[in-house]
Amino acid sequence: MKVILQVEVKNLGSPGQIVEVADGYARNYLIPRGLVVEATKSNLKKLEEEKRKSELQEKHERENAQQLIHKIEGLTLQLLRKASEDNKLFGSVTAQDLAEALNQQGIDIDKRKIELAEPIKSLGEFLVPIRLHREITTNLKVLVNVETPEKETEKKTTPRSAGRRKKKTSPEKES
Repeated sequence: MKVILQVEVKNLGSPGQIVEVADGYARNYLIPRGLVVEATKSNLKKLEEEKRKSELQEKHERENAQQLIHKIEGLTLQLLRKASEDNKLFGSVTAQDLAEALNQQGIDIDKRKIELAEPIKSLGEFLVPIRLHREITTNLKVLVNVETPEKETEKKTTPRSAGRRKKKTSPEKES
């Protein structure tokens, strides 16, 4: 019996493939579980329609990825973080931080597309790969600098005695 695979089936193939299987295997196992559909004329037409739609969607996604590449290639993302004297960050720069910074630049990228092997934990310049499409990857230049501390003169200090209450003495214990 010829069937069209709906999902990947071990030792048979991937979705959309037309394969020949034993009648009993198809009727008793594959079809009841929704793994395949019988290869009739109407099902073959649906398969061709789905292939055309997926090709158009693939083309559209690839074009969007190419547009994003042009935006990202010339961009240097500068992040300011607090760091110790030996250039180690207090905390780290994660894919989430990069995605938020890109979003502020007007580039909407999901954090899962940013392929940061491990969080950035030091100051410096880094190239971070971004997979925009399964076939298209680009590098984002990230510059992590130290955040300048606020001026201490602007901070208001209060004297130690401010805010303390004086103890009340009871007038009854006068001798």
